[in-house]
Amino acid sequence: MISREDAIGPDARLSWVLAAVAGMIGAAAFLDSDGYFVTFMTGNTERMALQGFETTRARGVIGPTALNAGFIIVAFVAGVFVAMYCRRRFWSNHPHGTTVLTTIGLFVAGMTDLVLSGFKENNVTYWPIIIVAFSVGALNAAFVKNGEVSIPLSYVTGTLVKLGQGMERHFRGGGTVYDWLGYALLYAGFIVGAVFGGIVGTIIDSGYLLFGAAALCGAATLVTFFHTDRKTLLG
Repeated sequence: MISREDAIGPDARLSWVLAAVAGMIGAAAFLDSDGYFVTFMTGNTERMALQGFETTRARGVIGPTALNAGFIIVAFVAGVFVAMYCRRRFWSNHPHGTTVLTTIGLFVAGMTDLVLSGFKENNVTYWPIIIVAFSVGALNAAFVKNGEVSIPLSYVTGTLVKLGQGMERHFRGGGTVYDWLGYALLYAGFIVGAVFGGIVGTIIDSGYLLFGAAALCGAATLVTFFHTDRKTLLG
């Protein structure tokens, strides 16, 4: 049974904000690239596995090649790895310092796109997308409990599984509304962020979008500091 504090407490509320950031980054990157997923590792894995099948070619499936998708997966896992290492080694008093790493990563991605294409292309080029995938992976290490990631921010499939499980527990009388409410709000946060990312992606083109995402993630970093990190430092 999930407590009210775990479902809608300060950390939970902050997770909704950061899930929105993840959704925004993922949607914006998808719209302003050649269809690359930076949050949907299930899709990248299936694309990597099915790329060579005749049915995919016959149906005109386009998008990243198997190798492209594989590099994105590696970059995402590397982001989680580096963020977790930094949390254990340097950020013991900053439970949400991973947003700083994500902000820096998005800014570097924007600079990389500027160097490679000069923002002359309508879409963000591939190598900056690799850096964005790394950044999203790092963001997923924002919430850690007992040495384990407790709230994977871009793992929508897992969130929906937990949502359905909690609703069933509440329905049969073995739990409360808090068993599923937090997951519903986390999911809603991701959707709101994705919609916002879609809006931003239609207004800002190419690598400028990455700088915009970096600025928004920087604002989220300030929220995490004043909402949680500052309390940890002062407490």
